[in-house]
Amino acid sequence: MSVTPRRRIRRVAMMGAVCALAVTGAGLTGCGSEDPDAGTNGVGRLPADKIHAKTRTAAESARAVRLHGSVAAGGDTYTLDMRLKPDGGTGSVAADGTTFGLLRVGEQLFLKADAGFWSGGGDTGAAEKLADKYVKVPQSDPVYKKFSGFADKDVLLGDLLSLHGTVETDGRHEQAGVRTIRITGDEGSGGSLDVSLEGTPYPLRLVRAGSAGTLSFSDWNKDFALTEPAKDDTLDYGKQLPTS
Repeated sequence: MSVTPRRRIRRVAMMGAVCALAVTGAGLTGCGSEDPDAGTNGVGRLPADKIHAKTRTAAESARAVRLHGSVAAGGDTYTLDMRLKPDGGTGSVAADGTTFGLLRVGEQLFLKADAGFWSGGGDTGAAEKLADKYVKVPQSDPVYKKFSGFADKDVLLGDLLSLHGTVETDGRHEQAGVRTIRITGDEGSGGSLDVSLEGTPYPLRLVRAGSAGTLSFSDWNKDFALTEPAKDDTLDYGKQLPTS
């Protein structure tokens, strides 16, 4: 159906009036352009280094977080599903075909695994005794140093949220239905980080430099119970664990 010149003129005039109202009333740049930061927390307007600084500060200040994904460290690749807060963390770690529970309350670290995990030291009797118990890890044992950081919010996030090289923005994206701004180090070779454009600018997804793993972050500030296991379910092996 064709539009008569008179109707076309009327439609153009109406659109012009709407644009004028939008510019005057809302401070927009005009009807032909959409502000990508409208309705966001505004960090998308900042330089990449300031976005990086803000998301690190937000993460450090958070009361709790859940992270899950993979991390390559010390020649091994670990799959993590951890919930963390300033005084400890709990969750699971998988590596080399085995999965074990990890719990840190204050400075106390506990591992919970099956007999196959504990038999790595060759002591099958000890492995059966330790299986499926919360085993208190001595702070002098190498296992403590190796795994305690996975349950330490400040240590883990402080290391993971680093980007290497020149930090730049890499467009708008989306993670789990949340709009994000992506920042990268050295055009991605130094890692990338998706930062929430909604609410507090928390990091939501990290791709580590050098293909060293990918992690997602969720449940920011969602509290969870963190207590030492019951004594009947806990074993203190002594000065050194049989896996060492």
